[in-house]
Amino acid sequence: MNEALTKRVVDKAWSFAHVLRDAGLSYLAYTEQITFLLFLKMTDEVFNASQSNSIPKKWTWKSLVSKSDTELVSHYEATLDALSKTSGMVGAIFKRPRPELRNPALLRKIINDLDRSPEWTKLDLDIVGDVYEGILSRSASESPRGAGQYFTPRSVIRAIVDCVEPFPDDTVCDPACGTGGFLLAALDFVREWYELNATQKRHLKSGFVRGWELVPNTARLCVMNLFLHGVDGDPCPIEAGADSLASDPGERFSLILANPPFGKKSSIAIVNEEGDLEKEDSGYERQEFWTSTKNKQLNFVQHIKTLLKVDGRCAVVVPDNVLFEGGAGETVRTKLLKQCDCHTLLRLPTGIFYAQGVKANVLFFENKPAQKEPWTKKLWVYDLRTNVHFTHKTNPLKRSDLDEFVTLYKPEEPREKRRANWSEDKNPDGRWRSFSYDEIIKRDKANLDLFWLRNDSLEDGGSLPDPDVLAREIADDLQTALDHFSAIARELND
Repeated sequence: MNEALTKRVVDKAWSFAHVLRDAGLSYLAYTEQITFLLFLKMTDEVFNASQSNSIPKKWTWKSLVSKSDTELVSHYEATLDALSKTSGMVGAIFKRPRPELRNPALLRKIINDLDRSPEWTKLDLDIVGDVYEGILSRSASESPRGAGQYFTPRSVIRAIVDCVEPFPDDTVCDPACGTGGFLLAALDFVREWYELNATQKRHLKSGFVRGWELVPNTARLCVMNLFLHGVDGDPCPIEAGADSLASDPGERFSLILANPPFGKKSSIAIVNEEGDLEKEDSGYERQEFWTSTKNKQLNFVQHIKTLLKVDGRCAVVVPDNVLFEGGAGETVRTKLLKQCDCHTLLRLPTGIFYAQGVKANVLFFENKPAQKEPWTKKLWVYDLRTNVHFTHKTNPLKRSDLDEFVTLYKPEEPREKRRANWSEDKNPDGRWRSFSYDEIIKRDKANLDLFWLRNDSLEDGGSLPDPDVLAREIADDLQTALDHFSAIARELND
């Protein structure tokens, strides 16, 4: 990725945010408006020399640029209305538009600035996701309440995809797809590593990815990103405003990549006629689930198991409470270990998400056919958390920081030939070791919160991280303790 170009684009988008904020628009309202304009601008670049542009000539970027100031606002509103009535992915991008740029001078300024900007399509991977994430990061730092959202770091997404190695014939699903980072990375991986035949190219265009996203504006960004990366399914492969936990869609997938939303409790969510989210204070009753719980992450793990084909692969980001919570948590872990091959766990470092107090892991497993014996034989754990410190500003997590894990995950030999780099005598600082099924199942509540490395900061004050990192980690530890107490309270309540 051209990081310098990405930064310039985010800086430009942020300058628009300040202008629109001064005009009375919130950051999220601004993001929706800039999304519409960015999409028209980028489709003009992508399809400039092609006849496959799905935007009718009357409503293209060039039509906006050519309008006089007196015609501009009415034409912009007419464009949003017309495109919202089209089918397929374009209709999904412009679904329920709210034209809030009614100041002709302001609208003209933004259009002119975008028209003179560097080509947006030179950005790699999640084009608008990078811009959106940059805006959320800055708005979170400038607002006491922040953005209220976080996104999977691109470095983590790339490492996960490099581990699971999507195939051209895979069907890749993300039941909580956000701006589409996992889906885009899977697309890019296949295009980079395979010589595709005509059938596989068609599959990549209309059958390779599938997703659900509850927040309509975020789903809009996802559809936009996929469309600009050559996906053009009709019906749209992303279901916007869809609570994927509500029911079994009946579809099954060969690969699931997901980072479900972190939250303390599930409630059924719907989108009303105005496109706003409403929630009902009740849980999910799914007959195919192993247990009934209001824990959102445990429900997503059960949902993902349902969506996987036999021998389907999965990599899912889960918070620590999924690894240690009793009651429903113990049931889900025990069933997962028996019915799936849960082969790898990556303990992610703190300080890599925008949300405060997030301690997360990546769990890799494969769905298996029914048998009497448990499918999990060994769970391999890589600890990238103990004595590791990252921050967004001064020391962000890079893809290279995950190189050792990716190499250990996929050696040239089969998984059964993996070798630990940890040894109690020879290498006590090794971050990679395995735990047998018998060891795990004997632990209290089949606890998967596995760690073994000595915390240097507890023994050597000189090993303490910088004060801002230390403060963040203390906050994370307090949040983890709160999660533990909340889990106990839920068990007592149940």
